[in-house]
Amino acid sequence: MSHRDRDHLDPDDYPVNPSAEPTLGDLIERRFSRRELLRGALGAGALGALAASPLAALAGGALPAAATEPAPEAGTPSTDPTRFAFTEIARGVDATHHVAPGYSAEVLIRWGDPLLPGAPAFDPAHPNAAAQRWQFGYNNDFIGYIPLPLGSANSEHGLLCVNHEYTNTTLMFPGLADGLTREMVDAELAAHGGSIVEVRKIDGQWQVVPESPFARRIDALGTRIAIAGPAAGHPRLCTNADPSGRSVIGTLNNCAGGITPWGTYLMAEENVHLYFSGSLDDHPERENYARMGIPGARYAWAEHHPRFDINAEPNEANRFGWIVEVDPFDPLAPPVKRTALGRCKHEGAECIVNRDGRLVIYSGDDQVFEYLYRFVSDGTVTPLPDPAEETYTGYIDAAGRVRFTPASIEARIAAARAANRDLLDHGTLSVAKLDETGGLAWLPLVHGEGPLTPENGFASQADVLIETRRAATLLGATPLDRPEDVEPNPRTGKVYVSLTNNKDRGRDGKPSPDAANPRAGNLWGHLLEITPDGGDHAAASARWEVVVQAGDPNAPGVAAQWNPATSENGWFACPDNMAVDPAGRLWVATDQGGDWSRTSGGADGVWALETDGPGRGTGRMFFRVPVGAEMCGPRFTPDGRTLFVAVQHPAADGTEAYAGFARKSTFEDPATRWPDFQDGMPPRPSVVVITKDDGGEIGS
Repeated sequence: MSHRDRDHLDPDDYPVNPSAEPTLGDLIERRFSRRELLRGALGAGALGALAASPLAALAGGALPAAATEPAPEAGTPSTDPTRFAFTEIARGVDATHHVAPGYSAEVLIRWGDPLLPGAPAFDPAHPNAAAQRWQFGYNNDFIGYIPLPLGSANSEHGLLCVNHEYTNTTLMFPGLADGLTREMVDAELAAHGGSIVEVRKIDGQWQVVPESPFARRIDALGTRIAIAGPAAGHPRLCTNADPSGRSVIGTLNNCAGGITPWGTYLMAEENVHLYFSGSLDDHPERENYARMGIPGARYAWAEHHPRFDINAEPNEANRFGWIVEVDPFDPLAPPVKRTALGRCKHEGAECIVNRDGRLVIYSGDDQVFEYLYRFVSDGTVTPLPDPAEETYTGYIDAAGRVRFTPASIEARIAAARAANRDLLDHGTLSVAKLDETGGLAWLPLVHGEGPLTPENGFASQADVLIETRRAATLLGATPLDRPEDVEPNPRTGKVYVSLTNNKDRGRDGKPSPDAANPRAGNLWGHLLEITPDGGDHAAASARWEVVVQAGDPNAPGVAAQWNPATSENGWFACPDNMAVDPAGRLWVATDQGGDWSRTSGGADGVWALETDGPGRGTGRMFFRVPVGAEMCGPRFTPDGRTLFVAVQHPAADGTEAYAGFARKSTFEDPATRWPDFQDGMPPRPSVVVITKDDGGEIGS
């Protein structure tokens, strides 16, 4: 397969899960009886969940008003039932980005921009791995914001923690007709991982702080990462380079993530199968690797680095697919893969402190027919001192470590961070099973319980975590339509789950629609809302509802469900990353991939979505990316006056459908040269900072 073809595959769309459990669509159909439908006993929310079900036909074939009434014009403050006051932009696709009137969207940092002190200038014509390790990486995804000083709510000075998910080979490098060189491969490895960027608002403008002592690159070429938790040191994690099974070079395919209450940064490893080549014939990890889609062989790395050949290093692939914790305030400390959180294709690791003080982390496994997970720590979070109550400042000492003054505060911060340091190594990982009554049960993945026994190939908790997917299937977890970001709302206690799409639902013998996955051939996705029982995120059960079924509400056969107040520009397709602003409102970023011309006809972007009151289920379009790009990483500052977003892989996806271009993009011939628009300069993934022109809160 050519590099051009590899670049345009979507690895999340290929099912590997053999589970026969009822899907979410099956559950919706079972959840409501024909009698209830016929007598009109269901509310709008229930009808929204059922619109695509065969039961809708039993009720007369009519869809609810949300799917059949004409969409109004773009909302105005006098008629808009939501808490959003901006004027939305129009759906469309072109070479640049767009934001709502009254707002500014400026590029903050781009792939290849110098990051570490002394980094060379970007030179795309001459790939250089050493330079890339000192520069901002490729395909920025998750963005976390940590105010400075640590523990404060400073909204004008902080650290951005940015994931670099993967590389688009054909857009990165010139002259690929001659094949990939070792230097190009190493530059790809160096462009993966993450970046820590110090940013500051000066005279009303956000800037990257030059020569920052906090600046840091975590990459897949040379960053040494520790392995901790129940699987650390297990024989299945041991390699020739690391016979201890406790240290690995690099982290891969870092998609979404999270920020802990003690100021560390969580990187979620997602499609790690793409980097490994080889054969599963007679392989000791055959079943395990097949369940993860290994080998994926999109990249040519094994040709130059034997550790990516599963036959040369049979266990190397077991060392990826974890959550990685990075301490931005201790640049000398290695990142740590926290194996207690399980191994799968993690999309995110968003945190919330439960009412009993324990940390709860939610994560989706981003592939069709995969699962929703929750981790609950055994111990409780030790809070940091609050600088709003006690004034303190931070500085970098000669050894490169962050220090604080006065000394009394430094001692308290050090004690709190030390108490939290290994919190993620001890806890319970659970997987979600949803039923047709709207109930959700969390099933613990604990060795020795239920089918997780030696008879089924699990000799220890380490085996359960290494094969998290297989363990979850044996427990009877509910296969979902590509669970991506999972975002807890700290104001309401509810949890939102993006189910991006699943074109295979109900087709060719694949699982049928169910209560929580209500559509066959689901190209558009939907959002679930989970309410923990008693407001307890560690409870064994919860309730679920469908908030919206994405797609065009006026298109026959789509069976989309929105509030009637949603305009022709307010609906979206393929929800992915999300953010909750300080007011508790939900914002949704989309990822349509190469199917954007079929799913919406417009580019990805950011939508505000009302989740409460009479406006529940109303979307409003706020920001739009250039052609071929994906929208990632929305993150607000604590005051809600700044929104950081990540524009990933401009010119990559679906450019064959872009009018006037109609072909696949390459380095020499891209569909857009955003954001530089200079001859010879390739399109560059970038972080964009959005502010309101009058200085007010975003969305107000």
